[in-house]
Amino acid sequence: MKYLIKHWLNVDCLAEAIVDETEINANTNDLKKYQTPNSQFKFKVIQGDEKITRTTFEKYDEKSNITSQGRTRNK
Repeated sequence: MKYLIKHWLNVDCLAEAIVDETEINANTNDLKKYQTPNSQFKFKVIQGDEKITRTTFEKYDEKSNITSQGRTRNK
């Protein structure tokens, strides 16, 4: 039997991207589409600062969320 183990983590990481000078405006500090990290950045986890906030495990062969069953609401 196989299990899927999930760890929810808080980590410190570094996102880096090398861009051409035509893609940003260094004079006005305008990073344009690079204002926030995206798929063009390389991410590095800073080792030693990982904090596990929650851990779960479940059988890998079975779905834990059965959406075909009716749902109930608390009123």
